[in-house]
Amino acid sequence: MRKLSLAVLLCAGLLGASCSDSGHPNTEAAKAVPSYPPEVDTVAQKLFGLETDVIAYGDLAKNGKEEALIINKVKITPETMAPGLLVTRAAIIEKDGSSWNEVLLVDEHLKNPKGFLGGQPIAAVDGWRVQKEDDPKNGLELYFTPLQKPAGGYMLTYEIRWNPEAKRYETLDRNYQNFLGELPSLEPVDER
Repeated sequence: MRKLSLAVLLCAGLLGASCSDSGHPNTEAAKAVPSYPPEVDTVAQKLFGLETDVIAYGDLAKNGKEEALIINKVKITPETMAPGLLVTRAAIIEKDGSSWNEVLLVDEHLKNPKGFLGGQPIAAVDGWRVQKEDDPKNGLELYFTPLQKPAGGYMLTYEIRWNPEAKRYETLDRNYQNFLGELPSLEPVDER
């Protein structure tokens, strides 16, 4: 009986130790959080509110400037939606001297300071699936796919990255080879 009691206590002790914080980290804690200065949080919250996440920071465009990729996640993921990084808004902010400027905005449309990015749907998009890749040569490569088929459009994925010649973020064509220019408006062309 004494051996049984010791075995039960030993098992209870091992079980308790495995439930402590010294075990495997949970998936949220295991995610890599980029280190960045506190001022990035301040700017991000001014732009997008308190529920903003910084998911990348550094010389994202390989242009020698500090940048941060900030997002607002989709609050409730529909059951039919595959998991992933789902956002309602995203932006890249860039430090210029002592101030931060928005150099890319993704909300209902894809925009940079020169206008709407080429190749995107005319209809507004309610949310995006985002994939990001860090290329040693090109810098941050972002892929945006609408969460739902846009009205009158197609389900396409749009690649956005820094165009060193134009010195701004732009979309690439469907072959992901050539940059597309900006559009001043997304209004349909009247061909009368």
